[in-house]
Parts: sequence; C-alpha cells; structure tokens
Amino acid sequence: MRARWLAAAGTVVAGGAAAGLIVATSGPAAGSGHAASGSSGTGQASGAGGGSRVATAPVVRTDLTNTVQVSGALGFAGSYTIANQMPGAAYTALPPPGQVVRRGHRLYEVDGSPVILLYGPRPEWRDLFLGVTPGPDVAQLDANLIALGYATPVMLTVSDTFTAATSFAVQRWQAALGVTVTGVVPAGQVAYAPGPVRVASLDVTLGAAPQPGAAVLAATSARPVVSAELPVGQEYLVRRGERVTVTLPDGTRTVPGVITAISRVASGGSSGGTGPPSPGPSAPGGPGSGGPGPGGSGSGESGTAGSGDTVEVTVRLAHPRAAGGLDQAPVTVNIVSAQSGGVLAVPISALVALAGGGYAVQVITGGTAHLTGVRTGLFSSSLVQVAGPGLRAGLRVEVPAP
Repeated sequence: MRARWLAAAGTVVAGGAAAGLIVATSGPAAGSGHAASGSSGTGQASGAGGGSRVATAPVVRTDLTNTVQVSGALGFAGSYTIANQMPGAAYTALPPPGQVVRRGHRLYEVDGSPVILLYGPRPEWRDLFLGVTPGPDVAQLDANLIALGYATPVMLTVSDTFTAATSFAVQRWQAALGVTVTGVVPAGQVAYAPGPVRVASLDVTLGAAPQPGAAVLAATSARPVVSAELPVGQEYLVRRGERVTVTLPDGTRTVPGVITAISRVASGGSSGGTGPPSPGPSAPGGPGSGGPGPGGSGSGESGTAGSGDTVEVTVRLAHPRAAGGLDQAPVTVNIVSAQSGGVLAVPISALVALAGGGYAVQVITGGTAHLTGVRTGLFSSSLVQVAGPGLRAGLRVEVPAP
C-alpha cells in the first residue's frame, strides 16, 4: 500500500493560517489524481475527500516581510523651560499652549515690551553693548542678527566682540520691532532656545508679577516624533537609523520614519507589542516558527504580549506634516522582524502536510496534479517561502476553494 494524499476537507493543522493546511496520510487508493478546470481554476479533490472543491493559485517570486507592531504616541521632540530675565510689573502678553514661535517673533511680553525668541544654546544673562567684555553670547547674537537679515556676513563678522557693526545691526532690529532704538540689548529682551519652540504649558498668568529667573513656560521643539515602548525581549530588532513605518491615528494612513533614539534604561510596565516577532524561517508549527502552528504568527499579530520591561524608542517622521499637529495621539510603529527578497512563494493554504513529516504542494501541469515536496522558509501574512525541485514562478498549485 503506497502513500496517497487525502484532501481531508482542508483540515487545519494545529492552529494553522486562514485557509489551513491539507494533511497527507496513508490509505487505500481512492481516485487517480486531481482534476483542475482550466477556465475557473477549481475542481474536485481526489482521494477519500473527493467532495472537496479546490482552486489554483500561482507560484510567485516576491519579497516577504514580517513586522512587529508596537503601540506608540505622537508627540514633539525636546523639552525646554523658558525663564524670564526682564524686570517689570506684569506679564502683558503670553502665548497660548500649542502655539509655535520662531526666531525673531515675540514669545511673551512684560510691561508692553516684547521678549523675542532667538536661536542658540546659551541663555541671556547680561546686557550686551559696544565695549562689553567679549564672550560667546555676543557671537550668538551676531549669528541671529545675520539670520534675521539685519546684517550680512560681509557687514558683520560673527565674533565674541560686540563691534560697531553689531551695534548698527541691533539698531536696525530694534527699529523693526518698534522698541526704543539704543543699540543695546538689555538682559531679558531676548530668550534663547535651540530652534522653533512649541508652547506646551504656561507657568505664569497674565498680570502676574515677573520674577527674574522664574519659569515662564514649558516648551518642546516643533518637530513631531513618535515615542513607543518596545519590550526588552524585542530590542534586538531595532537600531538607530533603521527605517520603520508608522500607522497614523486614523488607522488608514502609514508614513515612513527613522529610529533616532533607543533608551539605554528599561522601565517596568505592560508591553506595547501586539505579538511576538517571527525569528526567521522554520517549519510551520515548530518551536520558534513564524508559520501556522503553536510556534507563533508570521505577522507578529498572534496575541497580546504579557507585562514586562520596555525600552523607549523614538521615531522621526519622514513627513512631519502628516502628524497634523496632534499631540499624544495613539499610533502604531511597524518594525520589520524578518524579510526575504526575491523568493518563490505560494499561499500558506497550498501546503500539504505529509504524514511522514515535511510539506509538499500539488502542482498543476496540463490538467493533472502531482505532489512536489518543498522546503518552507519565511511565513508572511498569507504567503510562505518555498523551494523544491522543478518549482518556478508561474506554475500553479492547488489551494482550497473559497
């Protein structure tokens, strides 16, 4: 008695994928082969399960990818505190939370006098005027005056010395602001930040008395980023500079991104991943398998990971405008866990599980079917990587009819 395959009505093997696997067993002959309709691609399965209808699907050459999905939130990079240095009786203007302020624009106001945002790493701490002791804060002011167009690099050389050219540029700037033109920048007239700031919250109220050195507001940069908590067991999947995709809050749009930071310190809490990663090619159902069995899900979506330590991963969006100014909105970060390029693949449901172990597919040629043994590789969504004698792109294999 030789081995024959039985359709077994599309029997699912140990939690298999959508359409299941067909099981091949030993048994008495029950038909001479498979018939396939050239027009519809469907036919009757032979053997003991002769009443089962089958269809065909092509062998394709394609790229397969598995992803791990991690929950995250849209936010903004950086965190800054703006401290007041201007004396006065009251705050007369404050920016609303969410407003983005750029170089040369008013950040807030004391006694009707604007405090202007300039870019730089050093806070303002003294009056700047012709003859002041040289220092890097003067060079920082020079660079901003040139960037704002009140001087050119030919007219004003950026240096630690407050020159007559610096004074002239300051006067032009003050005239444009509508404040008293003195050529002197008093402490408190400007506030420095590394770049454009987005107001996160206010620490003072309108009419409150300004206190030198006291915080006025908390701010972030205007650059949207995504923060995600990745289970430490999946940290090996990511590195700085790696490309990922981010599914936006509407659940339909996906934008590319790049990992810019990975925390070195783990924190306790619930895992943000939606499933274990596929560690790579292996037989379906085996330990560590990405295939349709108890070993795991090829798409990394088989279930919710348990609680455990996580590391924070920061992602910069390739198209910042796609964030739409949202803050703390939920997103999903899609991280590639395994991929194979230019491989032969068939639907997972085309696999025939052999009674003696291993897998095969029913290849249709000239209206007849023959069983061909295959080696499986990466499982990804509905497709599986296969290799076997005579397999090539364009051949058709049997699958259960829908």
